[in-house]
Amino acid sequence: MKQQQFLTMSIVGIALYLIATGISYGSFSVLGNRIQTFPESNKTANNGKQEHFIVDPSLPKTEECPLNGSYFTKPERELWLKSRPMAVMIENHAESRPQSGLSSADVVYEVVAEGGITRFMGIFYCGTATPVTLAPVRSARTYFLPWVLEYDALYNHVGGAGRCSDDTVDERAKALCQIETWKVKDMDQFGISFPTCYRNYDRLDHPVATEHTMVCFTDKLYKLAATRGWTNVDAKGVSWDKAFEPWKFKEDAPQSERGASFSASFVAWKGYEKEYGVRWDWDQSANTYKRFNGGVAHTDLENKQQLTAKVVIVQFAKETGPVDDHLHLLYENVGSGTGLLWQDGKETAITWKKATRNSRTKFYDAGGKELSLNRGQIWIELLPIGTQIKK
Repeated sequence: MKQQQFLTMSIVGIALYLIATGISYGSFSVLGNRIQTFPESNKTANNGKQEHFIVDPSLPKTEECPLNGSYFTKPERELWLKSRPMAVMIENHAESRPQSGLSSADVVYEVVAEGGITRFMGIFYCGTATPVTLAPVRSARTYFLPWVLEYDALYNHVGGAGRCSDDTVDERAKALCQIETWKVKDMDQFGISFPTCYRNYDRLDHPVATEHTMVCFTDKLYKLAATRGWTNVDAKGVSWDKAFEPWKFKEDAPQSERGASFSASFVAWKGYEKEYGVRWDWDQSANTYKRFNGGVAHTDLENKQQLTAKVVIVQFAKETGPVDDHLHLLYENVGSGTGLLWQDGKETAITWKKATRNSRTKFYDAGGKELSLNRGQIWIELLPIGTQIKK
């Protein structure tokens, strides 16, 4: 009798072990000392298609995006009205390319992080009906925060410089301290787990260091934000766009009023041209600017397409630093300064103004009139005053 009970219990135990092992194997694939996780955003249905909102291409695009003036369908607008813009830090280290998600951003900002290496911050909102893969997500910097606050945006990053108690970081460079003090809607990955964000060591076809591997997903981030009380309104019921001032938008200039040809290149720090030099070439037929990064076409890993912009704005600002042993930099993007606008194949000298940390950055022509921008993705290149633009 005891032998029969022992045999029965053994069979049950083995069965439970096999079931548990099967479940675990379905979630994790162990490759050497590497664990590769499969995020829900990439799970497929039985027909192989992603389980997410499908944009009907037959629907008319009649709804204006308040961030860049692009037109979307009514179902897409209904989705974005339930959320708020999301600002995401995406790195530009040579090993991290190509990045994922930049082609889906409404607006992209680029500034030097440290040592001549630039970093991007994409603002995602209107184009997120189809979930966007974001990678590689990197750390916060203080001078991006005034832009985050313009949109009252969610802020997705992986850590950052300086908590309030960190005496090794210059007070002005303490990004984590400022995020807390200024009550930024923080989506720091250090407080976010799988499947919203995870490290994917196999995203690219070459080995990369751990800091170049963080991947996050817009749909998962929005779901998490909702649990924190951050949708289109905050916990107090205040809408994100209560004080938001959209830029002015216009249609493309007629062919007869466009430039003949245009190409411009620059590098934020001299000596970094090979890997971090930027070139924008105007495509006359599409009236867009094609981006080149480090001498090659800058592409998005997700769609394999070259990044383009309808509008490129160069914003010159005072650079200070390094200000501490961590080599942190500071850029003055609150106040006013000069810049350049590239659209319709032409260059216009401009001024920029941002009165306070939270207020909108506005762009003006020589006569002080606010500029109207072509509808489509907008890139803002913040460069140190005195940077040479080659044309």
